[in-house]
Amino acid sequence: MKRIILSAFLCTALMQAFAQMPPANAPISVYKGTLPMPDYISKAFDNNTRNLNGKPGKKYWLTHGRYNIALTINPPQNLIKGVEQITWFNESPNTLDSINMKLIMNSHRGAARGGTTGNPQAGIQVDDITINGAKAAWDNDLVSSTNYMIGLAKPLAPHDSIKLNIVWHYQLTRGRGREGIIDSNTFYIAYFYPRVSVYDDYKGWDVQPFGGGLEFYNDFNDYSLSVSVPKNFIVWATGHFLNPGEVLSTDAAKRFQTSLTSDSTIHVASARDLANKTVTAQNATNTWRFTASNVSDMAIGISNHYNWDAGSVVTEDATGRRVSMQAAYQDTMRDFQQSVQFGRYSLRYFSNTWPGVQYPFEKSTAFQGFADMEYPMMINDSHEAALDFAELVQDHEQAHTYMPFYMGTNESFYAFMDEGWATTFEYLIGLTEKGQKGADDFYKSFRVNRWIHGQHAQENPIITPSPYVTFGAGNNSYGKASLSYLALKDMLGDDLFRKALHNYMSNWNSKHPLPWDYFNSMSKGSGTKLNWFFYNWFFTPSYIDLNLESATEARGGYKLAIKNIGGFAVPFDVNVKYTDSSTETFHQTPIVWKKDQKATTVSIKTKKAVASITLDGGIFMDADEKNNKWTK
Repeated sequence: MKRIILSAFLCTALMQAFAQMPPANAPISVYKGTLPMPDYISKAFDNNTRNLNGKPGKKYWLTHGRYNIALTINPPQNLIKGVEQITWFNESPNTLDSINMKLIMNSHRGAARGGTTGNPQAGIQVDDITINGAKAAWDNDLVSSTNYMIGLAKPLAPHDSIKLNIVWHYQLTRGRGREGIIDSNTFYIAYFYPRVSVYDDYKGWDVQPFGGGLEFYNDFNDYSLSVSVPKNFIVWATGHFLNPGEVLSTDAAKRFQTSLTSDSTIHVASARDLANKTVTAQNATNTWRFTASNVSDMAIGISNHYNWDAGSVVTEDATGRRVSMQAAYQDTMRDFQQSVQFGRYSLRYFSNTWPGVQYPFEKSTAFQGFADMEYPMMINDSHEAALDFAELVQDHEQAHTYMPFYMGTNESFYAFMDEGWATTFEYLIGLTEKGQKGADDFYKSFRVNRWIHGQHAQENPIITPSPYVTFGAGNNSYGKASLSYLALKDMLGDDLFRKALHNYMSNWNSKHPLPWDYFNSMSKGSGTKLNWFFYNWFFTPSYIDLNLESATEARGGYKLAIKNIGGFAVPFDVNVKYTDSSTETFHQTPIVWKKDQKATTVSIKTKKAVASITLDGGIFMDADEKNNKWTK
């Protein structure tokens, strides 16, 4: 049996990964029919854990854990006390001498995201830990990073499990971050528990430090969660709410139950109910219980003065399946008063249109906080004065249900695999909410304009791992990636694109896909050779800039010579204005760039006298529009 000495293994693997990254502003290589990949990823294909047909290989494996967590919280004290039992299953073929613990709260020991102040005494404080019943060493002063590798007294064999019992506490922090103190009696609690990090088939242990800018990479685990809070405090959390009859008053429990089958917004807890203290059971302490299976994380919101709205929506007509949509917010927040109906629309849209895959959970809750951040079944959104923008933000975070929570992508290493898709779904649902012009204008102004009118000499290929993007990280993860997905949709057409996307999602839901799994799944699912397209969009430091060099009269129309200065294989319209002031549009998909991404010739048929011809990319905005027009 091969045994891995993890410290040496991880250092070597990471050094190899870093060394193989190309210069940020340089093409990886000339396209030769296959997509380049680093050695540490190609070895996964060689080892048959991944397959070039887009599917997991015959030897693919996935580790996971079972978490039983009990929290005690007593606002306005910001102390979180926790007790947890973890059973972690090593489904890998490797014997492990150590396990790596993720301690995200330790990020608060330094400067953190959202303006929070660093504190050397912050972070997880472990009071007691045992491994398989034996006390383990843990020095809170030494364990200051977001990763901690624990040596095991007895190596963990393949397909065996290990049990950890941990007692811990930490102080919630203030600031407009992804978690923490919203006000003195409202907390958002996320990344709050010590967890075993992902151990995967291409990098081994995930030891990437969490610095606040990037996001997360988690296993699919099973959770049992209990949260003990004083009376009159409400708890919202990931998972199935097990005991409403125990912790809610009779009337509030009835209203909650009614909401599960209601299209209308039900006020489970109104401002009057909260003021009259008639929402929760009047025990000194109530323990709220939740359970969730095959999810990547848990998150919690608590308050004694947040309204609680709820309703539900039929996401699948054939079965009548309903999903609960809930909202928790201060009474005066006009945007959150619409959250249940915003969510009802988006949950149905995402389930039936794009991506057209059933929402995988039983509920979603929009919680008024600061971060505009997604969690399984939970959204932590800031207040927005403009209702259309509030709806867009909620759509975006709701769309993240599919990537990364359904698909298990590594947000911290390849952020474009989730942010790019959430941005794409945000635009597609926006077409139905705002209309074509409204959605296009918003997408261009919010997602494309700043990038396309910025500097392009230092563009990073989208495939660049997120920690090593040196220029325009947000552009790589959001706008550029989204445009690549929309360009492919334009080229394949809706039906074939949907077929390919569903093939990818079927292959990799509840697993950990890499970009190459996406590329291969889309090619196989569409029955189309797409490597040229993926190389162009993901492996080159391109942008968007077309030049209409000439328009030559040809039999029955015109022949257009178009130079692709920016390099991306984009769709565009040829807009023809005739001398009688009428117009005609000839749409070109990215297929026109298949043979040559530097230049193409487009022929159009015209029956009238032409006054001018203009190239228009729509949401594929052009960096220099001055050379997009020809006038006769």
